[in-house]
Amino acid sequence: MSRGDIQRTRILGAPIDIVDMPGAMERVNQLVNGEKLGNTIFALNPRKVISLSNNSSLKAFFENAALIIADGYGIVIAARWLLGKKIERITGIDLMLSICQLATAKGYKIFIFGAEERDNRAAVEKLRVMYPGISIVGRSNGYIPKEDVFELIEKINESKADILFVALGSPKQENFLEEYLPILNVKICQGIGGALEVISERRKRAPMIYQKLGLEWVYRLIYNPSRYSNGKYLLIFLVKLLKCKLLMRNNTSHISSNH
Repeated sequence: MSRGDIQRTRILGAPIDIVDMPGAMERVNQLVNGEKLGNTIFALNPRKVISLSNNSSLKAFFENAALIIADGYGIVIAARWLLGKKIERITGIDLMLSICQLATAKGYKIFIFGAEERDNRAAVEKLRVMYPGISIVGRSNGYIPKEDVFELIEKINESKADILFVALGSPKQENFLEEYLPILNVKICQGIGGALEVISERRKRAPMIYQKLGLEWVYRLIYNPSRYSNGKYLLIFLVKLLKCKLLMRNNTSHISSNH
C-alpha cells in the first residue's frame, strides 16, 4: 500500500510508512494543498503496536492515516530485522516542529489543542518566538468537558485552521479524532502526545546522546518511574518480535528442506 510516493508496510501487524523527514514534509505539503479534509498523522512506537493488536477499532483508524511515522528505535530496528527495510526514526515532536517551520514559510494556519492550560499557553508563546510570523489562529487546553466539545469543534472550524495538533496522549488523542474527525474542517490532524509539555519546558527532553542512541525511554524511566508501563510494553514488543523472527526462520528452513 502506498501514500503518494511513500510505501506502507507492517510491523507485527501494525501499519508504518517507509519515509524520511524530507519525504514526510513533502507529504504534509501535499495534504495541506489537497482537497481532502481530515488527513491524520500518527506516530508508531512499540507501545502502540501492542495497543493496536488489542484494539481492532483503533487499528482500523490507524490503517486510514495519511502518514504514520516511526517514533521509536524499536520500530526502526524491527523494520530492518524482520523486513530488511530502512526506516528513519521521526519523533512526533520533531515532525510537529518541522510542520510549524513549513507553516510559517507557507502561511498555513495552525490550531493547538491539548495539555494543561499552562503548558498549552506557554508552548504557543514559545512557538511564536521560535517561528516569527507563525499563524497560530487558536488554542485550547485539553481539559474540555464532554458537553463543551462541540463548542470547541466550532471554534476550530471558525478559525479556518489548516493544521490541528492534538496533545491528549495516546490513545485519548486517537479516540478524540476518531469520534470528531468527520465534523472537523481541517486538512491535517496530528497527534502529538506530550509535545507541548516539552516545548513549554516543563518537562525536559532526554539529552541528545540518549536521543541518538534511541534511549529516550531509559531517560524517561529514570526521571519518571511512573512511566514504568512503557518499559513493560517494550518488553512485550521485543518478545513478540523474537517469536516472529523465529517463525520466519523456521518457515524458511522448512521451505528450503522441501527443495
